[in-house]
Amino acid sequence: MLKDLIITDTHTHLYSEAFDEDRTEMVHRSIKAGVKRFFIPAIDSTYTASMFDLKKNFPEHVFLMMGLHPTHVKSNYNDELTHVKEMLSKHEFCAIGEIGIDLYWDKTTLAIQQKAFRDQIKLAKHYKLPIVIHCRDAFDDIFDILEEEKGADLHGIFHCFTGTLEQARQALSYNMKLGIGGVVTFKNGKIDQFLKHIDLKHIVLETDSPYLAPVPYRGKRNESSYIINVLEKLSEIYKLPIEEIAHITTENSKAVFNI
Repeated sequence: MLKDLIITDTHTHLYSEAFDEDRTEMVHRSIKAGVKRFFIPAIDSTYTASMFDLKKNFPEHVFLMMGLHPTHVKSNYNDELTHVKEMLSKHEFCAIGEIGIDLYWDKTTLAIQQKAFRDQIKLAKHYKLPIVIHCRDAFDDIFDILEEEKGADLHGIFHCFTGTLEQARQALSYNMKLGIGGVVTFKNGKIDQFLKHIDLKHIVLETDSPYLAPVPYRGKRNESSYIINVLEKLSEIYKLPIEEIAHITTENSKAVFNI
């Protein structure tokens, strides 16, 4: 039964204000559904205290990342990167993330987004940690930097992958796994049309909650328990039992985070 499995949500913003009214209940609901491992991406310094609170409240289930989200790379980004470095020097984290480039909201910050991305990749290499990449309308820019930085000392996850088959294969060539979430259930999501051509060993599950809720919850607040709907879709795509998808993707997450 699913409740006996260990399902891993490799990307969930459990500290989000969207959960302020029922966070504890929501986490327990997800654990009951079989989601036993929650990997928490950072956004900026304003969320750090909330992230540590989560770890304190769910020490066996919650694993924290550290990094500066590309949409929060602003004029004060050097101060934010100093905070990232300070946290890394004092605490243990499972990854540098989420980092990357986002040109959907603001193209004017491309240059400093590129610099912040490069700087944080160097931090990941220094601390021997994986990276978790946020990419929106920026595949070429991301790939250009990964091409420069690629090597045995760089690996991680392309969070919320929404590209083409060709882009998926290029991402894999940089030692990245693909984070698959609610988009795979969307009629216009497109990735469901080619995912069967990507070996399951390259896939990890995520929700990105509270965002991108899968069908039938699309448009509503997402939560980690809804990863079951992603599992069901991948079971349909790969023609494998849900239990096997859950096991393989959790093992894949262990290979990335070494946890």
